[in-house]
Amino acid sequence: MVGFVRTLVAITLLVSVYSVAGTTRHYEFNIQLQNVTRLCHTRSMVTVNGKFPGPRIVAREGDCLLIKVTNNVSNNITIHWHGIRQLRSGWADGPAYVTQCPIQTGQSYVYNYTVIGQRGTLFWHAHISWLRASLYGPLIILPKLSVPYPFTKPYKEVPIIFGEWFNTDPEAIIAQATQTGGGPNVSDAYTFNGLPGPFYNCSAKDTLKLKVKHAKTYLLRLINAALNDELFFSIANHTLTVVEADAIYTKPFDTETLILAPGQTTNVLLKTKLKFPGANFVMSARPYVTGQGTFDNSTVAGILEYESSIHMKNLPLFKPALPPLNDTSFVTQFSNRLRSLASAQFPANVPQKIDRHLFFTVGLGTSPCEKNKTCQGPNGTRFAASINNVSFVQPSVALLQSHYSGQSEGVYSPYFPITPFHWFNYTGTPPNNTFVSNGTKLMVLPFNTSVELVLQDTSILGVESHPLHLHGFNFFVVGQGFGNYDPNKDPKNFNLVDPIERNTVGVPSGGWVAIRFLADNPGVWFMHCHLEVHTSWGLKMAWLVLDGKLPNQKLLPPPVDLPKC
Repeated sequence: MVGFVRTLVAITLLVSVYSVAGTTRHYEFNIQLQNVTRLCHTRSMVTVNGKFPGPRIVAREGDCLLIKVTNNVSNNITIHWHGIRQLRSGWADGPAYVTQCPIQTGQSYVYNYTVIGQRGTLFWHAHISWLRASLYGPLIILPKLSVPYPFTKPYKEVPIIFGEWFNTDPEAIIAQATQTGGGPNVSDAYTFNGLPGPFYNCSAKDTLKLKVKHAKTYLLRLINAALNDELFFSIANHTLTVVEADAIYTKPFDTETLILAPGQTTNVLLKTKLKFPGANFVMSARPYVTGQGTFDNSTVAGILEYESSIHMKNLPLFKPALPPLNDTSFVTQFSNRLRSLASAQFPANVPQKIDRHLFFTVGLGTSPCEKNKTCQGPNGTRFAASINNVSFVQPSVALLQSHYSGQSEGVYSPYFPITPFHWFNYTGTPPNNTFVSNGTKLMVLPFNTSVELVLQDTSILGVESHPLHLHGFNFFVVGQGFGNYDPNKDPKNFNLVDPIERNTVGVPSGGWVAIRFLADNPGVWFMHCHLEVHTSWGLKMAWLVLDGKLPNQKLLPPPVDLPKC
């Protein structure tokens, strides 16, 4: 009997530990070429398991994920788990030459991380060159078992991932732009779940059809995985209720239209009509444009269809009215409506006391053309982009390995500027000198430093919205405005009670945004514009957060299968 009781206690303890610790989930990602046809163009694409978009990853908060990535193509590969905090597991974060060397042809790497204190919609994508054009998919984190959503339980959940389709190979497009110094060719279509929809030539059959029942609530998990475009989204004659952004629950609010920058996710509740409406409804997305360059001025569409017992042909089709392409006022109003839930269960732990105040300018500039060469950038220069006028130079070995092994000399400088070297009217008349400097510089922070960072857009080659993504952390968006940030006046209006918590934020076109975060995650963490063309031009930098004193405040050792450069 005693033995039985001991066994029962052991089982009970095991079950309780198991329920707290979560499950280990295994996934296999085989990187392979696959012929895909859209718009009557067939091209060989780099895919995961032959799928475009790639497979859906589903986990619960607290689960451990082991994802084995095997590279069967000639390109070097890395995968980033966008928005995952990666607490002490920076080796699994994925940006090439930042936290790892890429996975080379014929090699494998197991990404091993645990989802800690997060739930909601995120996504995964390639993080090397422009391969995320086809290497991306949803990453859905459900709440722990028996923990409900803080909103109406949906009848069904549907991921809708925005992307871009190129008739030619995106790798060739960025290679040509890099060679000439000019702007790259734009995409040929936008997509919902890989499908461009009926507004494009030769595309009617490639249309996302969302079949719904009347009088039900659906949860739409919206993800912007497009390379280079912020996108407006709307469903004709339907109101959407925003309940989450970047895997953080929000105070619910209703809207007809959303804006998502690349790298951002938003969960919305769609309440269908009480009776069969006798019509179909277009859901569509098109770009929000603030820059001077060319862009893909087209519209992706899917169809919302109501199920009916009677088969009806030629139903009327209603289309939504999306905002104008340059509607910055809508984007500002939408952004200002986003608030953290800030409940007892889901608090908004905004840092109140700040250790480091930082000011970074972000924007485009130029680099001189090489001798005896013609370049296609402004006035015969090359396009470049920078943070605090430093255009990031990608190292040939990974920054995290260099730091961890104590071999950082000659790889990076630990002296990223805390403010710009030259003050000017950032959003006024641009200066005559548009050249940027180049370097691999890191901002070093002691463990548990509380940071306030102001990101200021510049008008050097024209003002433009920049969606900035920070790896390894969420941050609170405590303020934003237009013109030049005023350190004496603007902080008085900061929201330190329930600001939205994000991993990607749009720096307003011709304006600034202020964010706060706690540097409680040791490692090297990338921060970059999520417009891939700007990342290619150098609008990126990295943070080095040092180990803390306690064992659970230190970066874990690298895995044995970490790829080598």
